[in-house]
Amino acid sequence: MEDDGGESSSFVVAIIENRAKEVGLAAFDLRSASLHLSQYIETSSSYQNTKTLLHFYDPIVIIIPPNKSASNSTAAVTELVDRFYGSVKKVVLARGCFDDTKGAILIKTLAAKEPSALGLDTYYKQYYLCLAAAAATLKWTESEKGVVVTNHSLSVTFNGSFDHMSIDATSVQNLEIIEPFHSTLLGTSNKKRSLFHMLKTTKTIGGTRLLRANLLQPLKDIETISGRLDCLDELMSNEQLFFGLCQVLRKFPKETDRVLCHFCFKPKKVTAEALTVDRAKKSQVLVSSVILLKTALDALPLLSKALKDVKSSLLSNIYKSVCENEKYDLIRKRIREVIDEDVLHARVPFVACTQQCFAVKAGIDGLLDISRRSFCETSEAIHNLANNYRENFRLPNLKLIFKNRQGFHFVIPQKNIQGKLPSKFIQVVKHGNNIHCSTLELASLNARNKSAAAECYTRTEICLEELIDDIRENVSVLTLLAEVLCLLDMIVNSFAHMISTKPVDRYTRPEFTENGPMAIDSGRHPILEGIHNDFVANNIFLSEASNMAIVMGPNMSGKSTYLQQVCLIVILAQVGCYIPSRFSTLRVVDRMFTRMGAVDNLESNSSTFMTEMRETAFIMQNVSPRSLIVMDELGRATSSSDGFAIAWSCCEHLLSLKAYTIFATHMENMSELATIYPNVKILYFHVDLKNNHLDFKFQLKEGSKRIPHYGLLLAEVAGLPTSVIETARMITSRISEKEVNRMEANCLEHHSIQRTYHVAQRLLCLKFCKQDEDTIRQALRSLKESCIKPHL
Repeated sequence: MEDDGGESSSFVVAIIENRAKEVGLAAFDLRSASLHLSQYIETSSSYQNTKTLLHFYDPIVIIIPPNKSASNSTAAVTELVDRFYGSVKKVVLARGCFDDTKGAILIKTLAAKEPSALGLDTYYKQYYLCLAAAAATLKWTESEKGVVVTNHSLSVTFNGSFDHMSIDATSVQNLEIIEPFHSTLLGTSNKKRSLFHMLKTTKTIGGTRLLRANLLQPLKDIETISGRLDCLDELMSNEQLFFGLCQVLRKFPKETDRVLCHFCFKPKKVTAEALTVDRAKKSQVLVSSVILLKTALDALPLLSKALKDVKSSLLSNIYKSVCENEKYDLIRKRIREVIDEDVLHARVPFVACTQQCFAVKAGIDGLLDISRRSFCETSEAIHNLANNYRENFRLPNLKLIFKNRQGFHFVIPQKNIQGKLPSKFIQVVKHGNNIHCSTLELASLNARNKSAAAECYTRTEICLEELIDDIRENVSVLTLLAEVLCLLDMIVNSFAHMISTKPVDRYTRPEFTENGPMAIDSGRHPILEGIHNDFVANNIFLSEASNMAIVMGPNMSGKSTYLQQVCLIVILAQVGCYIPSRFSTLRVVDRMFTRMGAVDNLESNSSTFMTEMRETAFIMQNVSPRSLIVMDELGRATSSSDGFAIAWSCCEHLLSLKAYTIFATHMENMSELATIYPNVKILYFHVDLKNNHLDFKFQLKEGSKRIPHYGLLLAEVAGLPTSVIETARMITSRISEKEVNRMEANCLEHHSIQRTYHVAQRLLCLKFCKQDEDTIRQALRSLKESCIKPHL
């Protein structure tokens, strides 16, 4: 397999759909040799679930069956791929390649775990679509890459995406989880970052990918989340452990997770292509992988030393499963029998090339020793040639540079060249302030050097055949090591590092309950608080007894920022990280939905309102009792009466569920929901009105507060003519006078009902709290006193 070396995606995805809108998807990661299977019924006409998965995997290839005109019901996936993923390579395989029976056999043969552990053994017929997609994915990979997958080497997960919190692709964009809307904030020189960019201090490519995957699909299992939080507790309280792990993790190569790929795949032909350039390149990659594995295993004793006395369950499990596993010592000893002890993984191209040529101990293969001698002679001749040119042409600053693709070439600073460059120099190219060039002599030596290196690689691979077969037998422990290093990289170098850079107690550990409330005390926006030093903290409290908060306030008062803040805090908590708040207790969220922003979708010929309605319809069709729904300004893109009616009816529908909803609106009439439904809480952002100017405090308070004609005040600031503003003010005062009186009467009428319900809400919260008996008794006394006092 080729060495991609970067952070870009390496997923090959196959999708197939039946007439009942059931979709099977298989995603094969070429980098880590893992296969992810998903099968689900597509509940949205816009195929949001499929879009979300494709956004998560970000594939380099999408495999689909042919689109037959006779079966229009199965053409939707093809249309989705054509419309939204036009830049991704699309491969159409015959329907015979989507063979569920063959897929089941392949999973049994290739999976590192037994099918029973995946939940597939008794449900092959039920999950036939994802198995058919798996068969197509593996067939394309093996034929396109010219490899065979090693038996019992694949890490297979089934319905993995649905074991995590689901965040649809639109919400990922709205919440700026991976990419920010605007790279620079208006009026500041600070770069606005996404949540991913804020946390991206990982040191390995695998750790970065794991971080991205966790942010897109946070955990739902409280035990796993608590394990990560316990680990962070220990790291934050034990500086020696934290800094020790930071140092140790730097010893492991950046691409440790990629090395597994080369041991999970075997080339189809071993000898037929042995002398071709392509074969030499593949041999080089394989030799590099063995060196990288040796470097990683040599660093393992340092990790063992750092984790020896840990207390948290996650770190102690890592110590027991990896550091005390004798198989790693056996692999390391087996590698040392063949590989020279001084060989280490290197990133400098020529150093890496030399290490690869001299990886195998001398005397094992005579032809390899001859090739090495030739490589050394040509390398020495090239360096001597460079010295001669420095003296003969008076170019003391001439540099000899080596790159993997073009080999050696010269780089000369332009300021050192007096007049024209001597005619001996060819392939002259200007790069910035330097001149890149070569000569016929260098080109000749380059060709001989490349040939000698290629011969070294192919002979080295032949010498390593037995060693690689032995390593392939233990590929499962190598997979475990890679997963552990990626997880440690994310927790130590991302989560713990981020917390350590903040003032003490600015980030705190979140608590989780099964059915308790969502309570965040003094929560802050994790991204914006780093840009604005005076960021104002705000609270949120939602429970089954009060599951909807309607947030009101003028434009620019902070409503949208607050909605995004709550969602990002929940995501941070469910990936197992501390959150920016004074205290928090959360109920695990299984689905997160957002309806934010107002933009036309020109691609699908949708107006702002139609885009709004489609997003809202998706929420209504897929909401679950444990969902978190955030809606910003629903219904503002159509007529005021229709918009208000839609917003009201959507709120009524959501109030009948147990899902938590935060609804931001400018429609003052929406506050009347609280007079009818006691589980509605009205909040507003405090704004002072001074001399007809709005002074934004960004402080969230309970209750409703009317700011008269704030839209007109902002319009005046924006520069609308005075005559226009005065006319608008006269019109709106006539319209709103009767409406305000009616709303105030309604609020007074239902005040006593609200008080009774709030008492019941407090009692429910006390039922789920984890405090001791004395604290609960004291809270009950305080509640009793607060209820009696108003009547005295």
